[in-house]
Amino acid sequence: MMALQTDEDLFQESTMTFGEHLEELRSCLIKALLWLLVGFAIGLLLGDWMVAAIQGPLETSLQTHYQKGAKRDYERFAAEQREANQPLPYPVEEMNRLINSGYTFDKYLVHPAAVRRQLEIDNAPEPTSHAAPRPPDSERALQEELVPLFVWRKSTQDPRVSVSALNPTEAFMIWLKASLVVGIVLASPMIFYHLWSFVAAGLYPHEKKYVHVFLPFSVVLFLGGALFCFFVVFRFILDFLFTFNADLGIQLAPRITEWLSFAIILPIGFGISFQLPLVMLFLERIGIFDVPAYMAKWRIAVLIIAVASMLLTPADPISMLAMAIPLTGLYFLGIALCRYLPKQQSMLER
Repeated sequence: MMALQTDEDLFQESTMTFGEHLEELRSCLIKALLWLLVGFAIGLLLGDWMVAAIQGPLETSLQTHYQKGAKRDYERFAAEQREANQPLPYPVEEMNRLINSGYTFDKYLVHPAAVRRQLEIDNAPEPTSHAAPRPPDSERALQEELVPLFVWRKSTQDPRVSVSALNPTEAFMIWLKASLVVGIVLASPMIFYHLWSFVAAGLYPHEKKYVHVFLPFSVVLFLGGALFCFFVVFRFILDFLFTFNADLGIQLAPRITEWLSFAIILPIGFGISFQLPLVMLFLERIGIFDVPAYMAKWRIAVLIIAVASMLLTPADPISMLAMAIPLTGLYFLGIALCRYLPKQQSMLER
């Protein structure tokens, strides 16, 4: 018959001194850093792709911003034309259809006489003499009013949707930072493995099995949080912020360096914060917290989530809510996992 293992025997295998804990931490950090360097080396080959990917959400939001602005400008112009009993070059519905199809316009005021004169010059045969062309009748030109001219182009070709750099070294630094982001993503499985290994070194033998179970879920939650931020949250944040530029009439001129810092920090913050249900389950399994404690302190937990979301996101309510609301849901998901996920029996027998 298998004898039960005493508490003294069980705890004896996990005894580590403070110095041994520091040595284990140093070893795990060095190994994680080496994997990060490997990922960074691979990321150098994918830096161009990453820069283009990071610019994607910003350029898409800028296109939407300027398309909405074009609709507002034309509706304002149409109202002025109606008040002056002047015809519209395009019906409002036709203009909206073109804008929704991915076009924007620039409006210029031109002089009809000058346009006609230019067309005459362009279509005239090659002059045989070098005499200067006769200028148009200035008195007649002054009597004619300026008329609006709309010049159309694809919104993707609008120079306003391109980000700018203000010094020659900026593009190189952007490429390095983008490569580092790729390195973090590629190396994240091994980085989390070594971090969890450090946690496992201080656990009892019957608790260490949880590390091997939680590791893949930790990587999935990190990547899921980062992708959720990149493909979902960015769009709402940018649309919200661009609304103030439109209301205040401030022209946008985004810099790639500032946007890159924003685009790097926020997804990493989301990836780390999405570890919440896994951490809750881990702490419950090793006996530090239990489900009644989580349920009793849920109001405090929501307050802590709100404060953390405020610190980890830019100074706007949309990004804060975009993090706080999913985290609140993940907190209750963690409670559900603790309550309904079956516990494995501890290995108490030799």
